[in-house]
Amino acid sequence: MRAMQLDPRGGPLQVVLQNIGRPAAGEVLLRVLACGVCRTDLHIVDGELPRLATPVIPGHEIVGEVIETGAGVERFRPGARVGVPWLGWTCGACGYCRSGRENLCDGARFTGYQIDGGYAEFARADSRYCFSLPEGYAAAEAAPLLCAGMIGHRALSAAGDALRLGIYGFCAAAHIVAQVARHQGRKLFAFTRPGDTNAGRFALELGAAWAGDSTAAPPEPLDAAILFAPVGALVPAALRAVAKGGTVVCAGIHMSDIPAFPYEILWGERRVVSVANLTRRDGEEFLALAPKVPVKTRVETFPLERANEALARLREGRIEGAAVLVMS
Repeated sequence: MRAMQLDPRGGPLQVVLQNIGRPAAGEVLLRVLACGVCRTDLHIVDGELPRLATPVIPGHEIVGEVIETGAGVERFRPGARVGVPWLGWTCGACGYCRSGRENLCDGARFTGYQIDGGYAEFARADSRYCFSLPEGYAAAEAAPLLCAGMIGHRALSAAGDALRLGIYGFCAAAHIVAQVARHQGRKLFAFTRPGDTNAGRFALELGAAWAGDSTAAPPEPLDAAILFAPVGALVPAALRAVAKGGTVVCAGIHMSDIPAFPYEILWGERRVVSVANLTRRDGEEFLALAPKVPVKTRVETFPLERANEALARLREGRIEGAAVLVMS
C-alpha cells in the first residue's frame, strides 16, 4: 500500500509504504479511487502554512470506496462511494460549532494536514465528515467538487446576489464557480495571470463576458469580486474594480501580504471579507446543486507516483481546470 508523504522539514513528496490499520469507531476505511490536487496542498508542501512536527500524507479531495467501517458507523456500508473534504474533525462543543460555524472551530483538524489524506492507495476518515457523492461523475471528475467546488460555493455565497461578478485567478475553483454563476444568471468577468491567454480562453469558453489580465480594469464596474489567486496586491485592484456597495471575497487559505491602499477605494460601503474552510452544510448544499447546473469539471489526471509533477504544474499555472491523482 503506497502513499506520497511530506517530510516535516519540507522537500518533494516521497513514496512510502503505508500502514493504514483498521478503522476506529466512527471511521470508514477507504480504497482511494482519486484525489484532487489543490492549491492548499501546494501551500502545505511549500511551507506557506505552518509546518507540522510529523510527516503527513497530503490530499483532501478524496473519492474512495468504503471497504470497512468502524463501530457505530451507520451512514455508509462497504461498497459505497464517498467523498472526503478538507474539514476532517471539529470539537462540536465550542461557540463556533454550536452556532453553525464549525469552519471556524479552533480545534478543527484538516484532511491532508493534521490528518493523513488521499495521496495514497488507502485512507481512513471520520464518517461524520464524509459525503455521499452525486451520480453521473466518474471518480476523477468528482474529486474537485470536494474542495474547489465547495469552497467556491461558500465564496460565491459570500459575494451575495452580485450580478456583475469578477473572478481573479482562473483556477480549479474558478472554473466550477463560473459554471454556477452563469447558471444563476450572473455576468462573469475573468482576471487571469498576465500573459496567460489559455486561461482567458478557457474562461470565455465557460461563458465569461470578458477576460483580461489581473492588471486590467474591467469594461464596467463589478458588484463583487472573488479572489482565488493568493496575491495580496489584487485586493486593492479588486476594490478599484467594484462599484459602491461591492464586496471583495478573499477565498484562499493563504495570501501574500496586502499592500497599503488609500481609504477612498474602500469608502462607499465596499467590503473585504475572507472565506475560511467550509461547513458540512456547505458541502451538502453544493453537492445537491452541482448535478442540477450541471457542473462539468475539467480534469488532468496523474498517477499517484507523479504527485510532485502535478504540484509543480499547478505551481507554474499549467493546469487547465483541476489536477487529479488516480490510483491504479
